[in-house]
Amino acid sequence: MKLGALSEYFEGVTTKYLSAVEAQPECSNQHEFNGVKELKCLFGTERLTAKADFIYLGEDSDQTERFEGFLTWYDARERHPKRSEYRLYFPSNPVTDQASAGDLILFGKRTNGHILVLIAKAKSTSENQLLWLFGLTSPGPEVLFKEVEDTQIGFVEQAVLEHLDIEIVDTDDQYLDLLLEKFNGTFPTTRIFSAFSRETCGEVDSIALPDATLVEWLGHEERLFRCLERHIVSQRLREGFNDDVDQFISFSLSVHNRRKSRAGHSLENHLLQIFLDNNLIFDHGATTENRSKPDFLFPGQKPYHSGEFPDSHLTMLGVKTTCKDRWRQVLTEADKIPLKHLLTLEPGISEHQTNEMKSQQLQLVIPNTILDSFSTDQQKWLIDVDSFISVVRYKQSKSSYKL
Repeated sequence: MKLGALSEYFEGVTTKYLSAVEAQPECSNQHEFNGVKELKCLFGTERLTAKADFIYLGEDSDQTERFEGFLTWYDARERHPKRSEYRLYFPSNPVTDQASAGDLILFGKRTNGHILVLIAKAKSTSENQLLWLFGLTSPGPEVLFKEVEDTQIGFVEQAVLEHLDIEIVDTDDQYLDLLLEKFNGTFPTTRIFSAFSRETCGEVDSIALPDATLVEWLGHEERLFRCLERHIVSQRLREGFNDDVDQFISFSLSVHNRRKSRAGHSLENHLLQIFLDNNLIFDHGATTENRSKPDFLFPGQKPYHSGEFPDSHLTMLGVKTTCKDRWRQVLTEADKIPLKHLLTLEPGISEHQTNEMKSQQLQLVIPNTILDSFSTDQQKWLIDVDSFISVVRYKQSKSSYKL
């Protein structure tokens, strides 16, 4: 089961860094760019007025602003017999009002004819993720155009796209009958659903290839979940809400919250199985000081609280699908362990954030399938799941404490 290719959603993208004049046009309520050849590659040479979704992406997901508007691409000298002067125009709006010089702006031409205008805060995680998603290099002072390729959308790419309000539709329902038979048309617990997804995933090697296995299990579970969710939600929509707006809103929120909650539990469930497959000794959800509960504690709660077990052989791992500012929560979860570990699926975390993590003695663990979303300098510091397992296994082999 595949999620399709990026080219099914986008034809091409053009990107540049905003100048001071472009970001904050003086005495004007409009934004206008000269029609350089890269914009011509995206929009062509005919006059175009199209719906445009504007999104501002700050460093944190809470700093996202959205606006539905339009843009116009036209030749300001279309009546001149020999000269042309193409311009891209769109009025100021709550999204463009957030822009500053140095921010990345990306124009994406959707396959449905809509235009996506994305503005990402300079040197932010959002900027890194956009460049990584579309396979772009940093444009510097230039304007870059790229025709979107048939890059396969994976689990992590799907999460980035859905933050841009692009719903990835998987139309492969080959497992629907099995899901309905297994779970009787209801959602099971995340633990049971994760186990089912592993059973139906096909051949993987969680010992030799733990990074690839983790991402494959997560992607397969996501597709199974969406398949079952689409069936259950469609059935509920057919039943209707008797014009009860509050009931509809409540149902909509429950769908959204279930997605968010399940994703975090799914990641922990599959990591737990990978650690078991690799014969690591640990507790999941152990209690440390002040009733803190790190996601994984190696080799476990009993040795952690024992006065005989060396602190240097202890390891803790926090797990978060995305970091944002929540990574600091991990710092207080195990006082005996100076160097904390945190595994996340978030690509392209900004250097500002990773530098702060290093200063706080937090080691980030990233599946090697998304390491290329980070800079070369960052990659020298990051470790993948396989390396983390090796660290824990080495400590486990050195311990003489009877576990």
